[in-house]
Amino acid sequence: MTPGSWQTPFITLVIAAAGAGFTYALSFPAPFLTGPAMAVTLAGLVGIRTAALPQRLRDLVFVVLGLSIGQGVTPEVLTAMRSWPLTLVSLAASLFATIFLTRAALVRFWQMDRATAFLSSSPGHLSYVLGLTEGVKADLKTVSIVQSMRVLALTLLVPVVISLTGQIPQRVTELPAETALQLLAGMIVIAWITGFVLQRLKLPAAYLIGGMLVSIVLHVTGLVHGVMSAWLAAIAFVSLGALIGSRFSGVTLAQMRSAFGAGIFVTLLGVAIAGFFAVIAHWVTGMDLIAVLIAFAPGGLETMAAMSVILGIDPTFVATHHIARLLMLTVIVPVFVIRSQRN
Repeated sequence: MTPGSWQTPFITLVIAAAGAGFTYALSFPAPFLTGPAMAVTLAGLVGIRTAALPQRLRDLVFVVLGLSIGQGVTPEVLTAMRSWPLTLVSLAASLFATIFLTRAALVRFWQMDRATAFLSSSPGHLSYVLGLTEGVKADLKTVSIVQSMRVLALTLLVPVVISLTGQIPQRVTELPAETALQLLAGMIVIAWITGFVLQRLKLPAAYLIGGMLVSIVLHVTGLVHGVMSAWLAAIAFVSLGALIGSRFSGVTLAQMRSAFGAGIFVTLLGVAIAGFFAVIAHWVTGMDLIAVLIAFAPGGLETMAAMSVILGIDPTFVATHHIARLLMLTVIVPVFVIRSQRN
């Protein structure tokens, strides 16, 4: 990689770090994620060129996030999974309801073609959806803006809404011991290799899942007891926030306005439907409502899983449901796109 190729990602990270520092000083919810996302988004909209980390470093960030998520798995958590099939069924129902209702509205009120409307309505799996957009007759820019707005809005709004409910768990005064750096380095290497294998198998969010799997196995078997180093986790969260915000680089205000209404509509309707089915799942299973809401929120897997870690909510439950959502969409999206193209 040439030295110049590092300039834009470096500037992006500097902006993200400044945003994290600003929101942290204001005691904003999840400051190391929401602050960078806001700062980098605003920078891109005012004309500053931003970019995410190079692919390999991005994979490393997802590995660290995966290791952070998996460290919360305990035998007690595994026992609790017996009630999760019911919430997974409710999640599947929310996906179908979101896709059908959102697509119909985008076609009728925003005059989108059926393929563009469907891809814009997909509640998640952003990279997969954008990849499909390039292979069919759909408006890539519209889909990109609408979907990116959904991810950004949920990143910023979810912690605020939870804060307003007053149900954020109290921070513990005694922090758990951190994993020794030598052991942590070994875990990162193993997780990266696992992610590489999963990527070759075409599994979505491969490096995040690889980190989760390695962390879960090591913690459940008792080989590892410590948690992720706080400074390393903070860097990963800031990098993820920068990645979310950098999606708006190069988008003009005129382009934003043309897709703004659709993006807001998709986000609000998706949240409303997810919330409706989350309440049903909470009522049926008795599980914590906030945990179910985060698990059903139609945001990005990495973002919502990271959010659960920051807010002190069971990350395994949240990540499992978001992974299930990605796998469901992996099957659902191509089928509906093909039908839309034929129609």
